[in-house]
Amino acid sequence: MKITVQHERFPFARPFTISRGTRTHQDVVTVTLYEGNRCASAECTPYPRYGESVESVESVIRQIEQISARGHNLTLNRQQLQSLLPAGAARNALDCALWRLEWQSHFPSPAFEIAPAIATAMTVSIDTADVMASQAVELAENGATLLKIKLDAEAVIERVSAIRKAVPDIPLILDANEAWGDLPLSPLFDALAPLNIKMIEQPVPAEQASLLKGIPHPIPLCADESCHTSQDIAALTGCFEMVNIKLDKTGGLTEALKLEQTARAAGFDIMVGCMVGTSLAMEMALPLASRASIVDLDGPVLLGYDRPRGLRYQNGMILTGPMNTD
Repeated sequence: MKITVQHERFPFARPFTISRGTRTHQDVVTVTLYEGNRCASAECTPYPRYGESVESVESVIRQIEQISARGHNLTLNRQQLQSLLPAGAARNALDCALWRLEWQSHFPSPAFEIAPAIATAMTVSIDTADVMASQAVELAENGATLLKIKLDAEAVIERVSAIRKAVPDIPLILDANEAWGDLPLSPLFDALAPLNIKMIEQPVPAEQASLLKGIPHPIPLCADESCHTSQDIAALTGCFEMVNIKLDKTGGLTEALKLEQTARAAGFDIMVGCMVGTSLAMEMALPLASRASIVDLDGPVLLGYDRPRGLRYQNGMILTGPMNTD
């Protein structure tokens, strides 16, 4: 099997701000596998929060490429990959490319039931309260039915109240990206409760998640940075009610399916999210998204342009159609 790896950069449609800073472009790494007369590509997004960079991810993939090229009795498959590499972006790209090869070999279409249209949250980037409210109105006018509000530790109630006033009927999910660790959470949760908040994502740093056990929260909490693989589930009980499954965290669809099963068995609800990327990355999350309670796969919408033959987004929905397996 031949493996190639490529770094690509996509501009954001507008500067994108979360609690960790502002970005104007997104770097992704694309892997292509060649086996016989078939090839398949997949995309991952290296994430600095998890100690990843484009260079580190490319290096890991090239090591696998060299091992494969030299033989070493290595026939790359998804099961072997789980022990060969840790969960993360590099394994995600390889795992998803292997899935695509399997779909080409055995099925004219994926062996999953994928809904023809899937509602997805649309994201409001951090800015002043007025600007965020304007973003929310624009998204609502374009058909969004669920908004994801990025927040840091500043002016939380002011920003959310302004958005709620501007779009009184659309459910909101709030994403603090670990930024509320120093805030008094109990009064903050109580103040947010009347504002029709569907869920709050990762309010505190991952290493502080256990503190949530003693804090009443009228709004469900979702683990993002605290939940990467099925091994994390046991520690999340009593802290969160939902987990956010992202392929770049799980290291691909193979472990993501295992995480989903483990989380459901433990009583957690399921959200399917993404790092910002193109439709090539979003497509691989659709089997999970079709049965998730909350879907946040608007990555391509945040970019200035998507790949050719990308997913279609309309009125807050992902129109899936046939998946590309090449």
